[in-house]
Amino acid sequence: MNLETFKHIFYRLPVVVRLLIAISVLMLFFGGAIHLLEPRQFSSLFDGIWWAFVTGATVGYGDFAPITVPGRLVGILLILSGGGMLTFYITTLAAKTINHESELSEGKVAFKGKNHIVVIGWNERTKQLADMIADKRDDQEVVLIDRTLDELNFQNYPVHFIHGDPSEDAVLVQANIQEAASVLISADTTAQKERQADNNTILATVAVRGNNQVVPINAEILTISQTENAVRAGADTVISSNDFMSTLLYHELFHKKQTRPFETVLNLLNKQQFAHIELPHELNGRSFKQAVPFFLKNHELLLGFIRDSEWIINPSEETALQDNDMLIILTDWA
Repeated sequence: MNLETFKHIFYRLPVVVRLLIAISVLMLFFGGAIHLLEPRQFSSLFDGIWWAFVTGATVGYGDFAPITVPGRLVGILLILSGGGMLTFYITTLAAKTINHESELSEGKVAFKGKNHIVVIGWNERTKQLADMIADKRDDQEVVLIDRTLDELNFQNYPVHFIHGDPSEDAVLVQANIQEAASVLISADTTAQKERQADNNTILATVAVRGNNQVVPINAEILTISQTENAVRAGADTVISSNDFMSTLLYHELFHKKQTRPFETVLNLLNKQQFAHIELPHELNGRSFKQAVPFFLKNHELLLGFIRDSEWIINPSEETALQDNDMLIILTDWA
């Protein structure tokens, strides 16, 4: 390796690594020099290197010390050069740590983990989602992509923040989209019109699907007319938040007395989850009434089934279950 090649490689290394190499070479040089000048006082090369590090760091244990004039001159040179370099290394390391934390909060640090959830868009909904994940699944890593935030403190919200446009490949690469377990694209609350928000969601969906062909994508759509476009773009699940809220508001306006629909749904989803399962073979041809106890023994509640794309909820007790029915059950989160 010639000098130019060495310089090309060396100066491409991080500053902290370069300093560490320089300090190691310097301490090796002074340790070897004192060992050669005073072999009785420093009987091994390691003793010389140990003395060089202790002296250069201005610790000065006193277990080794030069006694000859040449040895003491080497000690003086070490104090003048090595001490400053060690101090510079420590301050550089501290500065790098602080700078890394600053870049992390500004969304400039790429995510290197795997099996994480990528959340696109920062709003009140995703804030609460981040809190719920941290509370219920503290081992799940979340990566947030947002172009409107200038800074997000990790201590306040336990998510890895990536600043940028989610429709750009470079930003998705920073979020390590190839290794993501799932993606949630929240509606853009900064858009002036709902249709524009949906266009942003669809554009982000196309970009994500282009970078990862298999990752599940959950996209929030505000206008019904854009639902099919979101599916065409690659969304596996389209969340029509306006439809959900409209239905819930209708229930709040016209519910029966002594009923609180919103609080009921909220508490239900906080403690239980819906699951779709294929009809067990032993229930084929059985009535809905006969199938209910089958799930109750596992602390699960049968709500209905999906047959030929038709959702049948709370059917009559004599309704016969058929092969290929997809059952809808309510079960624990575990």
